[in-house]
Amino acid sequence: MNLRRLIALALFAALAAALSAVPFQDGETLTFNVKYGVAAAGTTTMEARTSTYEGNPVWYLNMSAKTHSFFDPVYKVRDKIESWWDKKSLLPYKFSKNLQEGSYRQNRIHTFDQKGLTSHYQRWNFKNGIWKHEDLVLPFTTQDALSAIYNIRTKSLAPGSRIKMNVTSDGRSVVTDVIVQRREKVSTIFGMIDCLVVEPRLQSGTLFNQKGKFLIWLTDDAYKIPVRIESAITIGSFVAKLSDAKQVPYIIKYPNN
Repeated sequence: MNLRRLIALALFAALAAALSAVPFQDGETLTFNVKYGVAAAGTTTMEARTSTYEGNPVWYLNMSAKTHSFFDPVYKVRDKIESWWDKKSLLPYKFSKNLQEGSYRQNRIHTFDQKGLTSHYQRWNFKNGIWKHEDLVLPFTTQDALSAIYNIRTKSLAPGSRIKMNVTSDGRSVVTDVIVQRREKVSTIFGMIDCLVVEPRLQSGTLFNQKGKFLIWLTDDAYKIPVRIESAITIGSFVAKLSDAKQVPYIIKYPNN
């Protein structure tokens, strides 16, 4: 093998590594205290860890939300959202969403063929107790509603910037705007931190059963750790503030913030 070919292969390997780089550590676990209005109602957890999907190395992404037992009679939440996100391409193989929010129920699965630009979509029909199946043609390679949040963290962000991202959820594929609204210094468990306020304009109901704006405060650094989340939902709005973090490059100064 000649020197030119070796150099080309080395450059290609470096480019592939750069394209698949992520700003979080294996096992990153973020726990948020959630308030509905003024009530401390529950917790939300986001986790990213190494796994496999059909023999392929992936990031297993998991986001769950649960209300405290005392709040359950008011509005019981038991949500679990999962994504199996390919480590090389940073595209999902599978997305699963199981929501229980008050009387609302939803159980949906997307299985993606990113090369073939198709998705097998499953939706549980609670009335009839059966899965409904649909094969979809994708107009583009796509993120799902959860992997989109982690994908935002891989981007170069600045106030005023706007990113286009392809997102598929609930049987629909759309081009989604991600808008960096402003820079803001906020109090966190790590101390006062410069953050970017980011608005992914996900369609209503694509993540939680959200009904309005979905805002995320990301640390304004290479790691872009979510420290605050706000969204409107059926009964009003919720605010989730980071209360604990594992496998992050910061020292926790004020736990249970």
